[in-house]
Parts: sequence; structure tokens; C-alpha cells
Amino acid sequence: MAWPYIFQRGTLISQFSHHHVVVFLLTFFSYSLLHASRKTFSNVKVSVSKQWTPTAFNKSTELPAEIWSSNHLFPNAEEATLFLGTLDTIFLFSYAVGLFISGVVGDRLNLRWVLSFGMCSSALVVFIFGTLTEWLHFYNKWFYCCLWIVNGLLQSTGWPCVVAVMGNWFGKAGRGVIFGLWSACASVGNILGACLASSVLQYGYEWISVPVSPHPLQHLSFSVVLIMAILYAFLVTASVQFAGGIIIFFGLLVSPEEIGLPGIEAEENFEEDSHRPLINGAENEDEYEPNYSIQEDSTITQAKAISFNQACCLPGVIPYSLAYACLKLVNYSFFFWLPFYLSNNFGWKEAEADKLSIWYDVGGIIGGTLQGFISDVLQKRAPILALSLLLAVGSLVGYSRSPNNKSINALLMAVTGFFIGGPSNMISSAISADLGRQELVQGSSEALATVTGIVDGTGSIGAAVGQYLVSLIQDNLGWMWVFYFFILMTSCTIVFISPLMVREICYLVQRRHAHTLNE
Repeated sequence: MAWPYIFQRGTLISQFSHHHVVVFLLTFFSYSLLHASRKTFSNVKVSVSKQWTPTAFNKSTELPAEIWSSNHLFPNAEEATLFLGTLDTIFLFSYAVGLFISGVVGDRLNLRWVLSFGMCSSALVVFIFGTLTEWLHFYNKWFYCCLWIVNGLLQSTGWPCVVAVMGNWFGKAGRGVIFGLWSACASVGNILGACLASSVLQYGYEWISVPVSPHPLQHLSFSVVLIMAILYAFLVTASVQFAGGIIIFFGLLVSPEEIGLPGIEAEENFEEDSHRPLINGAENEDEYEPNYSIQEDSTITQAKAISFNQACCLPGVIPYSLAYACLKLVNYSFFFWLPFYLSNNFGWKEAEADKLSIWYDVGGIIGGTLQGFISDVLQKRAPILALSLLLAVGSLVGYSRSPNNKSINALLMAVTGFFIGGPSNMISSAISADLGRQELVQGSSEALATVTGIVDGTGSIGAAVGQYLVSLIQDNLGWMWVFYFFILMTSCTIVFISPLMVREICYLVQRRHAHTLNE
């Protein structure tokens, strides 16, 4: 079992365990801050839609038409909603392209520099998008699109870098549970962003709910409150993210070698099967027949970055990338549209919908940690993923029929997050680290960011296409057909990992049979 193996080697780990804790926390909160800034945009969609729509069509807030005449972008709320979906799609496409690039760059430059630059620069873009444009009363669709393209490219530096740093510090032993717990950073970021946005929005709506005075200046004050709520929602998250980037630049240690400690490869040599990847079902290294070698001489210990094509050819990279494209589509649809769905479908206030959406992330945190622990015990990932995704289909059916009851909705939402968010966290973190450290790479840490970028980049392409499809399906067919679409994509995820699942199940059966014979 993998978990006790951590404690069997406790004497080696205890020499620098405090460095592990610091790296864990810094990478955890750095990516949490990146996700918080994305979640802020998701949580203020209703307010932004009101701000961009003239009062003749905006019945939610009664304000004189002249207040909206200088800043409205769309003739009705439907077009505003479609443009918000377009911004999500633009962000995810640029994010996907950036991931393929950032992974390669991260394996060739200092990961700390790349991560810090991405965080600080993205914070500036978010500040311009949500705060500076409001201060200057500048509203332009093309300008928003350009900003969100740049933001997607900058934010793409985050995930490959933090996964690579974690892979440098934490070995295969217990990787499932450690990375499962650590991958909650995205969900914690969502919760943080939701809390920040809902608190600011709640303050704004408390003022807007005051009876409207006939005096024009009073009307104007309510409009200003709405604008200020949007403005400060972006300002707070951007400021915190920028400060986090500065801390990362001065505080993060990329690898143990930076402070003279042995690398993770030295640790893993204590384990007899340290070079056998969890994502491969072969019983010994003789079964592998690679058609290329990343390092021709096994005696060469200097880390060398592998090429993009070599990373794509590693076993399991393409199947998991395609599977993640389908799964991230569903997971990010909940991320981008859940508060809007709750407010639009049930008529709940935006601030209440933001707080309720947290339960999806809570389910994802528990699911990723528990499923990672089970996969460590089995020493295989795919069977756990497949079982969780099968149950996810049922949870989607149940959630699509949730009544107009906040308690029941929160419970069903958490269950859905457990079975969808959990596998998504596993693929993007623990499995990506497994793929980047299999024996064909011969322990080179210079494959981790590239492989992570390929998996997450492919997933982001699927998510980008999905966000536009969600807005179209919802607008033409309704929310129930959106859930049918989610069920289809979840089923496709199972199909893509089914060859790996079958192979790993056969391996587990053979191992069990051999253990029985030995007894």
C-alpha cells in the first residue's frame, strides 16, 4: 500500500518536511488566487448583464433610461448573456493555447519566475477589465475581448508551473491523496472568489433594495451602487492576486536541489517499483516497447527538457487528454454558469446563488481527496475514475430535477461535485504528475510542466467549446437539454479512459490471483 510507504521512509522526509509544507501552501494558495479572479467574473455575470443592458429591457432595476445610455452595449439581456458566454469561450481558448506554450516554457525557464509573472500580470489585466473601465466609464466589446484573450494567456502559466513544482517535491508514494487534497486549491479559489463577490454584491443590493426616491439624484445613487459593487469585486481579487505573485517570487522553492537537498528521484529509488507508473497496466518494464528514447544514455543524470511531440507520445497522455477535454467541459460549465443558472432558473438573488454554488466545490474537494486515497491503495487510477463518472451520470440526472429548495439543491450539488469535480481534480493533478514521471522520461523533472500543459490545454479546448454550446443550448432548448449535454460528455469521458481502465483492472485481477497462489 502506498500510504504506509510514506511513513516507512519518514526518516528521509523528516529532514526537510517544513519545506514540503511551505511549497504545498504557496502553490496551493497561488493557484487559489488565480481561480478566485476567474470566479469573480462568473459570480458578477448578472450584475454585469444589468450594467450592459438599457433599462427599457432591464426590468430588474428601475432606473431612468439616461443613466444607461452612455454605457449600454446590448439591446436586451439575451444578447448580453450570449456575449458573456462568448467571453468565457474566448478566455478558455486563449487559456488552452497558453497552456501548450506555458508547459514548454516552464520546463525551460525558472518555474518561480514564470508563475510570479503570470499572477501579477493577470491581476493587472483583471484590474483594467473590471475596475479601470468602470472608473473611466469606457465600455467596448472588442476591448473586453482583447483583455480576456491576454488574461487567458497569462493565467495559463499557473497550473503547469504549480503541478511541476509539486511533482519536484512529492514522489509517487501517496501522490493520489496528497495531490487530491492539494488540487482542492481550485475549489478553494472558487469559494474565496464567491465569498468576496457575494459580500460586495450583497452590500450593493442592500442599498438598491431601498425604496426608489423620485428625485433623479437618488436614482443616480442606486446606479452608482451597482457599478461600485462590480468595481470592487474585481478590485479586491486583483489586489490579493498581485500580492500573492510577489510572495511567490520571493518565497517559492522550485525543487529540493535549490537548497542542496536530494531530488525526488533519490527518494523514489528506495521503492522497488519506483519507475512503474500508476497509469500503466504492465507488470514489468520488459513489456514496454518504446519507439524512442528521451535520454539515450541512462547514466546521464542531467535533466533535459523533452520536446512537445515526445510528451504527446508518452503512454496515457493522449487518452487522458481527450477524456479531460470532455470532463473539463462539464466541470467548467458548472464553474462558469452555476450561479447564473440558480439565479435564472429559480429566481434566487445573485448573492444567495453565489454562496450556494460553493457546495459544488465542497463536493469536489472531498471527492478528489477520497478518490485519490483509494487510488493510492489500489495503485491504479482509471478504475476509480470510471466508477466515479458512472455515478456522476446519475447525480446529473438527480440535480437536473432538483426542486426549488435551497437545502435539497445544495445537497444534490455537493454530490454532483463529488463525482465530477473529484475525477477532474485527479486527472489535472495526480495523473498528470504520474504521466510526467513515468519510466520513459527516466525521472526527468523537465517533462512535468509540458505533460501537464498538454493534458490541461486539451481539456481547456473542450471547456472553451462547451461554454459557447451551453449558452446556445440554454437559449434555444432550455436548461434541461444542457444537463443532457453534460451527461453525454461525461459518458464520452468514460469511453476515452475505458482502454486504460480495462488494462488496469486486468492487472489488479492478475495481481490478486498471484497473491492468492503465493498464500
